[in-house]
Amino acid sequence: MNVLPFGERALLVELPTGAHTRALHAELLRRRAAGTLPPVTDIVPAARTVLLDGLADPQALARALPTWDVPPFTPGASGAVEIPVRYDGPDLADVAALWGVPPAEAVHLHATTEFTVAFCGFAPGFAYLTGLPEDRAVPRRATPRTAVPAGSVALAGPYTGVYPGASPGGWQLIGTTDTVLWDPDRDPAALLTPGTRVRFTPVGPAA
Repeated sequence: MNVLPFGERALLVELPTGAHTRALHAELLRRRAAGTLPPVTDIVPAARTVLLDGLADPQALARALPTWDVPPFTPGASGAVEIPVRYDGPDLADVAALWGVPPAEAVHLHATTEFTVAFCGFAPGFAYLTGLPEDRAVPRRATPRTAVPAGSVALAGPYTGVYPGASPGGWQLIGTTDTVLWDPDRDPAALLTPGTRVRFTPVGPAA
């Protein structure tokens, strides 16, 4: 763990792995809920960092953080968000080939995995989901697409994600969903937030 000052009232905590990051983020939320964490405005996880903003005394927390006993991350007990997916993406066959299985088996492997939101970014409502084994990581496309439709279910590296709106993108597209990931009129606007459990449910014919 490396704790760095980040402006006058914030800290940036660098962690060695994504698993350490998820564990520290969960511990920070537990301590805030229990009232044992100093007041903080925002706790923002990323791939291997956690930002704490709005601290009255950042240095005191910076000294304390390395002494914490942080248990491994375990998914919450609340039910998983289910996202229905048509596994009709143009890159499904390529992903299946990388995995060394037929497309139907690739669908089964993805749909029987329970994912967890590690962090959010890239676009409002875009969540980086972990859960696939390391040997299922896939590269980004060599040439990104200039337009990816909203609702595209995609893979890149160790992550699964769903494009909340149309945008350019270089992830491997394996399916589509009608689920609304980002709605400014909803509270919260983002359907998926860090720590949320997610399952993808196949609908319609598999490609």
